[in-house]
Amino acid sequence: MITETNTAIDRDTAVQNPLGLKRIHHVEFYVGNAKQAEFYYRKAFGFSRAAYSGLETGNRETTSYLLKQNNVNFVLTTPLHPDHPAAEHIKQHGDGVRDIAFQVENADYAFEEAVKRGATAVIEPRDLTDDHGTVRHAAIQTYGDTIHSFISYENGNRASSISRPHVSKGSSNGGSSNGSGNTYTGVFLPGFVEQTVEGEQVGIMIVDHIVGNVELGKMNEWCDFYRDVLGFFRYITFDDKDISTEYSALMSIVMSDGGHNIKFPINEPAESKKGKSQIQEYIDFYRSAGAQHIALLCRDIRITVAKLMENGVEFLTVPDTYYEEMPDRVGPIDEDIESLKKLGILVDRDEEGYLLQIFTKPVEDRPTVFYEILQRKGCKGFGKGNFKALFVSIEEEQRRRGNL
Repeated sequence: MITETNTAIDRDTAVQNPLGLKRIHHVEFYVGNAKQAEFYYRKAFGFSRAAYSGLETGNRETTSYLLKQNNVNFVLTTPLHPDHPAAEHIKQHGDGVRDIAFQVENADYAFEEAVKRGATAVIEPRDLTDDHGTVRHAAIQTYGDTIHSFISYENGNRASSISRPHVSKGSSNGGSSNGSGNTYTGVFLPGFVEQTVEGEQVGIMIVDHIVGNVELGKMNEWCDFYRDVLGFFRYITFDDKDISTEYSALMSIVMSDGGHNIKFPINEPAESKKGKSQIQEYIDFYRSAGAQHIALLCRDIRITVAKLMENGVEFLTVPDTYYEEMPDRVGPIDEDIESLKKLGILVDRDEEGYLLQIFTKPVEDRPTVFYEILQRKGCKGFGKGNFKALFVSIEEEQRRRGNL
């Protein structure tokens, strides 16, 4: 059993961060060919290969590459045998996100508390060990076949002996040192060896948010999961009046941790109009709920997008009339509108500032996973004013695929 040792301050922070989440540690993709996918992300998105796990390291089950760009960690994993669970995942979904992993204060505590709050266990707390030390790991289920891992650098603390860790209100970019001073000294996680192949960075800094698509009628259920299990709150809500065209619509609720550092919009398709919602198209081809897109924050979106385009990344486009209407809609901005028009970058404003954003086309053969590139200048929103123009662009792509 876990004993509660909270002070009055801890009780207050527990409401905000009951599992002791620190940050998104990494996002793991199951892919059909990790070597080729690594080349794509390195050459197209400017990631650098930082670590490797595979046959040469004693891993007989999978091959994995760690890709890094500033504070973003992507892991690309391919199974080496057809009976590995990753093989079935790829068969059903194509390449896609398997694990949105959190670094936590204490993996044993986070796991036990999550299960107590209603989460389904996937991996019981365990040691991952190599010559560089020990990391604790556990995992719970979220929507579809997606999981959340809990990772802590605690050298084997067990749930039976731990107390509630001290938790700050906000998430952080905390390192690999635990409260007792023990530190895992490896390049990433046990089983990985350093393997450096530099990419040409494009200016991606951090994961801003990750969007999950769920089935019709399941949005509130999964929002309640993030509230009840992870302690998130409803940050912003969009309904089909906000996000719709004459052909399709969706509804979305943004769930956020107390520090606004981990944000998960949850989308579901609205009742069908003339056509098929982009959310339903995703679910049809992914064959379940799953992570639809990852939003990557950058410092200067014009530089980043120009480099991505030069590298061959394809983006959605909007009509030129969008930019004619922009000054009246968003007011004064620092950037020259013609430079944004040339790159296809969208702009939206809220009461705290504005943001600039653009969306790639799907990066898989199935119309599933894609990326958002964004820059925030005070704005904490998600581009509500761009939804109409964006949906028209998405529907044109759906029409070309025969899926509208």
